[in-house]
Amino acid sequence: MKLLTTNFLTCAVKACKSSSASFPLHFKDAVLERTEIEFNPLFMQNILPRVNWEALTVTATELGLQALVPEKNPADLDDMSPETKEEDHEMDVEGDEPDHEQEGAPKEAEIDEEVLKKLHTLLLETGVSEGKLVCGNCGFEYPIKEGVGNFLLPAHLV
Repeated sequence: MKLLTTNFLTCAVKACKSSSASFPLHFKDAVLERTEIEFNPLFMQNILPRVNWEALTVTATELGLQALVPEKNPADLDDMSPETKEEDHEMDVEGDEPDHEQEGAPKEAEIDEEVLKKLHTLLLETGVSEGKLVCGNCGFEYPIKEGVGNFLLPAHLV
C-alpha cells in the first residue's frame, strides 16, 4: 500500500465519520518496502495540491521517514498573491527580461525538482507490505497483507 493512498483514507466506522481523530489512520507494525518507479515531475506537481500535508507529515514521522518531507508544502509556493507574482516578474532597467530569470531561476528549478524527487520517493515508491492501519478515534485496526489493506468492517460496526 503506497503512502499516497493512505493520505486519502479515513476510518469507515459510522461513529468516526464526524471525528477529526479518524484521519489520518496510523500505522502499526508496518513493514516498509520500496519499489522504484519512474520519476514524473508533472504528475508530482499535479498531485501535491491534493495531498493533506499535515497527515503526510504525521505518517512520515511515525514511520521514521521525516527526512523525505520538506518543511513547507511545495504546493503552497504556487499560491502567491498576484501582487507578489508581479513583483517577481519586474523587468530590468533595460526592459529585456525579468531579473529572476537571469539569476535565480535555474537554482530554484533544481531545488524544486529535488523536493519533488524526495516526495516521489515518499509517496509513490514507499509502501507498506504488512501491518495495520489504526483509527485514532475508535482504535479499529485495518490489516494490511501483501500490500493490500482490508477495509471491510464487521457487521456490528457498519
